Amino acid sequence: MKERGTIVIHLKELIIKAGLSKNKFCQRAELQRSQLNGYINNTITRLDTDVLVRICDTLDCSISDLLEYKR
Repeated sequence: MKERGTIVIHLKELIIKAGLSKNKFCQRAELQRSQLNGYINNTITRLDTDVLVRICDTLDCSISDLLEYKR
């Protein structure tokens, strides 16, 4: 079977760049801490578009800043 690429989520770097704590980010983005950890650790298996919108809105970033496709 052909090897497929992967999606890398750059949330941790963006939160640090924004100068937010994880708790403050969770409050502003209306995320549970377990959700945040899944996105930060790249262990999330299904991306939720509503969550992605809240993340991008909170961090004032684009989806391409947050997600990267790697082969």
